[in-house]
Amino acid sequence: MITSYFPKYVALFAICVLCVGALDTFVAAVYEHAVILPNRTETPVSKEEALLLMNKNIDVLENAVKLAARQGAHIIVTPEDGIYGWVFTRETIYPYLEDIPDPEVNWIPCTDPQRFGYTPVQQRLSCLAKDNSIYVVANIGDKKPCNASDPQCPPDGRYQYNTDVVFDSEGRLVARYHKYNLFAPEIQFDFPKDSESVTFETPFGKFGIFTCFDIFSHTPAVVVVDEFQVDSVLYPVAWYNTLPLLSAVPFHSAWARAMRVNLLAANTHNTSMHMTGSGIYAPEAVKVYHYDMETESGQLMLSELKSRPRSEPTYPVAVDWSAYARSVKPFLSEQSNFPGMIYFDELTFIELKRNTGNYTVCQEDLCCHLTYKMSEKRTDEVYALGAFDGLHTVEGQYYLQICTLLKCQISDLRTCGEPVGSAFTKLEEFSLSGTFATRYVFPQVILSGSQLAPERHYEVLRDGRLRSRSRTPLPVLVLALYGRVFDKDPPRLGQGPRRLE
Repeated sequence: MITSYFPKYVALFAICVLCVGALDTFVAAVYEHAVILPNRTETPVSKEEALLLMNKNIDVLENAVKLAARQGAHIIVTPEDGIYGWVFTRETIYPYLEDIPDPEVNWIPCTDPQRFGYTPVQQRLSCLAKDNSIYVVANIGDKKPCNASDPQCPPDGRYQYNTDVVFDSEGRLVARYHKYNLFAPEIQFDFPKDSESVTFETPFGKFGIFTCFDIFSHTPAVVVVDEFQVDSVLYPVAWYNTLPLLSAVPFHSAWARAMRVNLLAANTHNTSMHMTGSGIYAPEAVKVYHYDMETESGQLMLSELKSRPRSEPTYPVAVDWSAYARSVKPFLSEQSNFPGMIYFDELTFIELKRNTGNYTVCQEDLCCHLTYKMSEKRTDEVYALGAFDGLHTVEGQYYLQICTLLKCQISDLRTCGEPVGSAFTKLEEFSLSGTFATRYVFPQVILSGSQLAPERHYEVLRDGRLRSRSRTPLPVLVLALYGRVFDKDPPRLGQGPRRLE
């Protein structure tokens, strides 16, 4: 059964918009899908068996598309790997792939299904879009033949790409994007030779698209926003949450806020792999999100968004992330620092021993400043301020600068940085800043239960401070300023050392 969340006033507004044809706003939908996975096999299945599995998933997605369309949605995003899953080798995924042409061919698969050979999945997705008058975003696999004249041609004579496709409300293929930054376990796919920034125009704004691990990159993630000036980003993901700093909803909403763009993020749903967390995020606010580790059900979300947020009076101002931190002297402390690990990176920490205080912790060129007040400090809960300035080297290589206040797992300081689910200590006031060497910093405030803090309780100032703005005591798990220093990255994120087992 598919459930949906959509405020009633937005549904009424959507009907009015469609009546008068005003497209200064649009209704976005994302669907978090509990993917029906194939059995793990050592040998490829037949095309017929592959299509049977894919149609089972598309049956579920079809219900979500129809429900979204009935509620006035103009566009719906479905997850990465949402049609066939991820348990593949290079050989076993081959029966699931189709030849996906360049959108310049002006093709509506629903009405001309044989034009590019055997393409039943593209035909069905196209018909879903056409029959329901809605843009449909999906993730499938593309195959492209090659031969010995191409020195990079794989031994099996083909390239295989993790691919996003977009069909417009007439069923026309309007976008095709090959994932540029593959995550380390994606051995079934090839890296594209060249980066591509895929954008397209709609009556409700300019859109860009990329996939999951790409969000850590400059190309294409930053490029489509800064250089191509898109209004909204379509973002299919298969994201497994890695606490404390890389949980889907906090990170994606922080990215949308910092990049000042709409983000439509659709995750797969698989609690055994900690996969959940989808949402619709605007530059100024989180519109709607879903995080559910208790059930195995899919979830449809809808929300109204501004079509061109840059032209709105509410559009956030740019932040100088180091302005405040570089203007103040470090807070001195007689306490010793100690090391702690977060996702294979060694941070420098200092323990928060008092209910109220000021602390500074530094690593390399980054100094993090914290001012705070706790209204209910539990004696069995320990908090620490941490800094990281360095190259992350596991499951890809990318340069980070991080300032974070977090709850340690237990009172043993060696657990600072380990995943934590709940907090009882309440933070009444806080101000976190850092001497960042980048303008790409993503602010997070995560509360007990891995829930987002409502925007009314905190703000990001133009001088780079992440600060409380109500005296409401909050059960904070994590405060973070997560910075990316792109000019210190290697050429491609996904081609670093392989995953640590």
